[in-house]
Amino acid sequence: MARFVSQSLALPLSYFSKTVLPTERLSTAFLSTTVISKALLSTALCASIALFSSQASAQISVDQALPKVSIEKDGELMLKDSKVQYQSWNSDQLTGKVYLIQHMAGRSSAKEINDPLIERIKMAGFDREKYSTVTVVNTDDAIWGTSGFVSSKLEGNKEKYPWSIIVLDKEGVARDIWQLEKKSSAIIVLDQNQQVRWFKDGKLSEQEQRQVMQLLEQLQANNLQ
Repeated sequence: MARFVSQSLALPLSYFSKTVLPTERLSTAFLSTTVISKALLSTALCASIALFSSQASAQISVDQALPKVSIEKDGELMLKDSKVQYQSWNSDQLTGKVYLIQHMAGRSSAKEINDPLIERIKMAGFDREKYSTVTVVNTDDAIWGTSGFVSSKLEGNKEKYPWSIIVLDKEGVARDIWQLEKKSSAIIVLDQNQQVRWFKDGKLSEQEQRQVMQLLEQLQANNLQ
């Protein structure tokens, strides 16, 4: 017995590898394939996350075109026969004049964030042929149980101001694409070529409000040339 053991210890490792049972070979191969597959999947997932993060960090940039948004569910409020109806809305429609987009969560607190700027715009009485305000309301970011109330409020505003552009975004499509903050209000100024000329997500200071008003006047004046 001792002689057999000593002889076994003297055998090369290649001998044992040749005597591995078929089932053991299959098990080893399966484990190797599984490990490689998991490694490849992990690498691909990390690459996808990195790509998404890089895209998300620069969705809206000044002096660049506004990233396209298409809202199919609900969308823009339209008045037909004195009744509010909905139609799909696409940001590509915003060409030919100056636009200020106010994107906000479907909360009264979000509306109040940049109300002072909106009041200034109302007081300015800009020519509707050269300028429009676009209000995009994300009811996916509303207090639970209040989205229906917010929708009714928007419909009332459309009836009161039929020339206004109001967009209802129930699924938060615009916020996701433009990578905006939750529970917030963002201001985007577009020129007649749909280039972003000013952008901020959050409350505008007094100085920033003046800057936006001056820019709107300047862009409208340039549009006449």
